[in-house]
Amino acid sequence: MPTVDTTKTPLYSPGLEGVLAGETALCHVDEGEGGLRYRGYAVRDLAAKAAFEEVAYLLLFGTLPTRKELKDFSAQLAAHSVLPRPVEAFLGVIPPVAHPMDILRTSVSLLGMTDPDAGDNSHEANVRKSIRLLAQIPLIIATAHRIAKGKSHVRPQTDLSFAENLLCLLTDRSGDDTAKAMARVLDVSLTLYAEHEFNASTFSARVTASTMTDLHSAITSAIGTLKGPLHGGANEAVAEMFLDIARPERAERWAREALASKHRIMGFGHRVLKKGDSRSAIIQQHAESLSRICGDRRWYETATIVDRVMQQEKGLYPNLDFYTAVAYLLMGIPRDLYTPVFVCSRITGWCAHVIEQQDHNRLIRPRALYTGPTTREYVPLDRRS
Repeated sequence: MPTVDTTKTPLYSPGLEGVLAGETALCHVDEGEGGLRYRGYAVRDLAAKAAFEEVAYLLLFGTLPTRKELKDFSAQLAAHSVLPRPVEAFLGVIPPVAHPMDILRTSVSLLGMTDPDAGDNSHEANVRKSIRLLAQIPLIIATAHRIAKGKSHVRPQTDLSFAENLLCLLTDRSGDDTAKAMARVLDVSLTLYAEHEFNASTFSARVTASTMTDLHSAITSAIGTLKGPLHGGANEAVAEMFLDIARPERAERWAREALASKHRIMGFGHRVLKKGDSRSAIIQQHAESLSRICGDRRWYETATIVDRVMQQEKGLYPNLDFYTAVAYLLMGIPRDLYTPVFVCSRITGWCAHVIEQQDHNRLIRPRALYTGPTTREYVPLDRRS
């Protein structure tokens, strides 16, 4: 069999599948060892033992914080939990029908113009910008949503965790035991969504950052990429599926009819994790526990039935989005905010990647495999029929 001369014809992988496009010390995806690691720490351990603020600190600074460092970091988040006036003014005039991801994308771009470090792209300035974005993005999402729904503003409380404040901002749930249980599950989901190597939005951010532009421009690119239905929005689609099924008794027939009609069932499979998503088992356990606490098992039971049918018929396993949808339905988070909530978490990974890219930068400029016409001769205009 003749060999391919790769010096003349570079190997081509559609969608860059399997291509090593760079180096990172942030995240290791290893199916063989049971999943995901953030800077060496197993995500299952972080989800079980650490608060999301610790995970955010780890991704941005490279180490888990001491008690004092965590206290200082939380104080910084609290201090920056306020929106600049131009951003508040913008949120007050947007059309009520505007897509939440469009609102978030444009708001982050506006934050880039109003940030105190707007003219400084140093490592230290980018870390400061990242902390401000982590604090401000939940406010953007909640403020726009509450204005559209005619609700009064709610300010973050300094005595609540990041997840507790996010839950309160989006659902007005706070204080009681059920709200605390919801916040704990939300905290776990934020940890699980925080980082995932060179996914589409992260790679988009790194490509933009490789031009040595500012951090906010790179994050704006990431948000625009996440808006696409092939990347973000899967947990929202899963929730809509559960609502369509309505009750567990209908789940098996619904799933089998969907498969028979070649209808795609969302929340299964993964571009990289071919043997299953280890994060799914983590959030499934928490979704089941929250279902018992809330006294509402219909979504969890519906999910497990669909899960069983998919494994039996297609050999596919659920990804992180599948059981996360169960948890978010129980929390009462508005479905059109599921993807923006993803941003509240993934902003940590995005910012860490932008900083890493620019600390060891090389402009990302791949080649294309040309498939157009071969050499053609120019024909003068008056001779063309």
